[in-house]
Amino acid sequence: MTAPSPFLALPGAVDVADVGVPAHYGNPLAEQRALVEGGAIVDLSDRAVLSITGPDRLSWLNSLTSQSLLGLQPGESSETLLLDVTGRVEHAVRLIEDGSTLWLLVDRPEAAGLLAWLDSMRFMLRVELADHTDALATIGTLGEPPLPIAAPNGVPLVWHDPWHAVAPGGHQYARGEHPGADWSWSERVVPRDALPSIVARVESGELTAAGTLAADALRIAAWRPRFATEVDERTIPHELDWLRTAVHLTKGCYRGQETVAKVHNLGHPPRRLVMLHLDGSEGAHPARGAEVTLDGRVVGTVTSSALHYELGPIALAIVKRGTDATATLTVDADGTPVAAAQEVVVPPEAGAEAHVPHLPRLGAVTRTPRPQG
Repeated sequence: MTAPSPFLALPGAVDVADVGVPAHYGNPLAEQRALVEGGAIVDLSDRAVLSITGPDRLSWLNSLTSQSLLGLQPGESSETLLLDVTGRVEHAVRLIEDGSTLWLLVDRPEAAGLLAWLDSMRFMLRVELADHTDALATIGTLGEPPLPIAAPNGVPLVWHDPWHAVAPGGHQYARGEHPGADWSWSERVVPRDALPSIVARVESGELTAAGTLAADALRIAAWRPRFATEVDERTIPHELDWLRTAVHLTKGCYRGQETVAKVHNLGHPPRRLVMLHLDGSEGAHPARGAEVTLDGRVVGTVTSSALHYELGPIALAIVKRGTDATATLTVDADGTPVAAAQEVVVPPEAGAEAHVPHLPRLGAVTRTPRPQG
């Protein structure tokens, strides 16, 4: 266990979820604005920093996960998914390559299980795994604040979120203008022992701190899925439009690849991600896991919710594919029904991209017109 974050000593800091970092500093809406303006930083030191070294690191992880990693260059970022044999998401990993080491940024609860599974898959390959969470911490931002970024091999460890565009080999189900196009989120790895000096710079006014609630509200508005919130035991990448940045559709075989290909080319994901604009007149706020209903029938659940500084109360939810995309839904906010207008992220018709022609049924007779005359 690492020591409590020094950011919790800042005035107004509140750790709502008891995860060890501030959820807010007293004004989450102002903190959102500070993030959008580009200078604020978010303490993510509750997350884990892992590494893979050795000459086989890229080819090895490439063979195990959903993204193409063979051409990753020093300083480049990516993200990849570890799927089970049925294509369900087991881990989501943010990656930074520095030319000598592949760095993995994951949520803390994922770290031990991910390391154990990867260790079991090393066989005779030239790779070594390590956990650097006690020595390194992560800071999130939408801008370019001056921070003491760690660079153990001469390359600054900055993960640039690829969500702003469709990655090579990926596919986007969302249609029209995508709110993620302006998403400039990055996660900067710093020495953990530098956190007190960073906090001192916040106290002096040199830097501005924002809480995780502010970052989450902006993430929801960008339709950006997160493993800790949007993923459950049934999730496949298509349901979250995660083929956009975390899956390469033509890179070759990996665990779960058959399901990824079948659903994308021939089928449809059974559920789909929507953003909900919530009626704020009741002042009720739904929690993660809140039921989403249509005409009294449960059609889905809320995965993330927030009060956005411009959009008001919003949420991401997973609903059944066949749910009427034009209908107003109802969300249960701790016993209070809240009307929710849908903004389609993954459309009901997502998938079936192979456009396989309809074949005559077996036994059908094809009649050839008889010549005239």
